[in-house]
Amino acid sequence: MSKSCCPVLELRQYTLKPGGRDVLIPLFEDQFVESQEELGMRIVGTFRDASKPDRFVWLRGFPDMESRRAALEAFYTGPVWKANRDAANETMIDVGNVLLLRPAGEADVFELPRGRAARGEAPGRARVIVVSLHHFPGPVAADFAPWFQAQAVPLLAKAGTRVIGQFVTEPATNTFPRLPVREGENVFAWFAAYPDAASATAPLADVPGWREQVEPRLRSVAKGEPERIVLEPTPRSLLR
Repeated sequence: MSKSCCPVLELRQYTLKPGGRDVLIPLFEDQFVESQEELGMRIVGTFRDASKPDRFVWLRGFPDMESRRAALEAFYTGPVWKANRDAANETMIDVGNVLLLRPAGEADVFELPRGRAARGEAPGRARVIVVSLHHFPGPVAADFAPWFQAQAVPLLAKAGTRVIGQFVTEPATNTFPRLPVREGENVFAWFAAYPDAASATAPLADVPGWREQVEPRLRSVAKGEPERIVLEPTPRSLLR
């Protein structure tokens, strides 16, 4: 297993035309995985949004912001994108829902397998991945992630939920403005793996101790209700 991913992470949520997801995913997995990773990027995960049939979600990682700029420049001016961009763009309505993230702590990166399913290979059983986004009025306080790790993660673990990554907003200027990101956002994002859809969609308030030990602080520091996105990994998704 590798724990090297990712110092910089994009959470990309694409709104597609009706039926476009079934066109884009095979194209993406065939043409846009290895071609990006050969340039130094990491395609961490590709997913169907379980509640939105026209939403494709994917995670792309980088070692740092400067390598992000160089890799994206190389890819989007390169031959693979040029050959396939019309087919990909034809499926899309909006690609601007993008959060730029960094690990909340030194150990809060993903554990990923070293290899992914080959093209056409039957994938192994996938977990359901849920990303929860807590929006803050300003930068997330330095003590928030350690508190979440100490208070929330053990409660979730006792309830059978494994937290697999914790991230906060990356405040650096977007180094590749050709691809916009959501600016002025301050989020704490945590990713969790569930064995099935039923457990993934159960309310967090059902976790024993959550209401008493976690919700009060969340409500005192975050804005509104958390945004929870239930994700079904595609066949070649590393995060699964």
